[in-house]
Amino acid sequence: MSKKILSVVLALVLCILSLFAVSCGNGKTGGDGTGEGTGAQQGGNKVKVGFIFLHDQNSTYDKNFMDAAEAACKAAGLSEDQYIFRVNVPEGNECKVAAEDLVDQGCNLIFADSFGHEEFILAVAKEHPEVQFCHATGTMAHTEKLANFHNAFASIYEGRYLAGVVAGMKLNEMIEDGTIKADEAKIGYVGAWPYAEVISGFTSFFLGARSVCASATMEVNFTSSWFDVNAERDMANALMDHGCKLISQHADSMGAPSACEERGVPNVSYNGSTLESCPNTFLVSSRIDWQPYFEYIIGAMKNGTAIDTDWTGTLKNGSVKLTELNTSAVAEGTAAKLEEVRTALENGSLHVFDTSKFTVGGQTLTEYMADVDTDAAFTPDTNVISDGYFHESEKRSAPYFDIIIDGITRLDQNG
Repeated sequence: MSKKILSVVLALVLCILSLFAVSCGNGKTGGDGTGEGTGAQQGGNKVKVGFIFLHDQNSTYDKNFMDAAEAACKAAGLSEDQYIFRVNVPEGNECKVAAEDLVDQGCNLIFADSFGHEEFILAVAKEHPEVQFCHATGTMAHTEKLANFHNAFASIYEGRYLAGVVAGMKLNEMIEDGTIKADEAKIGYVGAWPYAEVISGFTSFFLGARSVCASATMEVNFTSSWFDVNAERDMANALMDHGCKLISQHADSMGAPSACEERGVPNVSYNGSTLESCPNTFLVSSRIDWQPYFEYIIGAMKNGTAIDTDWTGTLKNGSVKLTELNTSAVAEGTAAKLEEVRTALENGSLHVFDTSKFTVGGQTLTEYMADVDTDAAFTPDTNVISDGYFHESEKRSAPYFDIIIDGITRLDQNG
């Protein structure tokens, strides 16, 4: 073979190899939710992030995380081969397998988004001290005290309270225009599980509603699933059949909002706007914006600085947000009232769980021992009431408000 022909052949081989490398390394996810890539140098340290999601983009909960992760990685200047999405990872040993595979693919920062992922992420963290593991909604980081295992959450109860104010204003409008009577101002709430996170959420929502509509009551029930379209739709319909005039939720599908749109009942959704699908009934939605946290942990990895063991985002730092109001459905004056309440929350003149604003069994709480330093027996260990309010998400990031206050009942206990 002549030198000329040999050089042409070598050039063609190099070109094919180059194209192959581009096609293999240019996607964060494959068709099955996996990804490839070795990571590039960013700042002072190499960063490659693996994200583990309970469901896919059809879940409002997981989509909220996915959108934030995508935005944070791009804002941090990461290329597409520096982050991997793993979707539809159950809260079981599949999570451990996914985390181990992400380590094998070179990820030195791994994040999981669901409460039930925690024990599996923790197990992998113990096996790989060279990798940083972060987990949303968990409770174990500040007691395990591993240098490479971290929890994060946000004071979403502030956002829920604000969304409750929107709901209360709507109930007042319905009372004033004669659609309902004052004693019919009953809210229905579709919850996933009777966990502290869900109880804290529906209680703060209820307190926000009652702050403007004194006659409001709430009826709650649980689907025993974070994402079940049919169960959430059926639960919303059952609550409406039981006299609920407005529906909210801590569940991740469009089941409840769709049921409300079909029946013309006002709805406050969670983790994103449902305006496009429910233009006549959607009022507002609260959510945690995870982008600030993702930017923080990626920045810490790039700079070689420590990640907080237990991080709490707030309304003030942009981690707690409301969607735009559906101006065609909310009550007149809602925007102005929201701004007033938001200012009070941010400056500390208003506390969501002000103990003078609710009772338990007819009594005002003056102290409450919560399970903050989590153990297997969930032993109450810390008094979380002082200065006249329950200090939610201050002793640790994950919620620990697990009290059923007066005015809230369960549908399945009411017949």
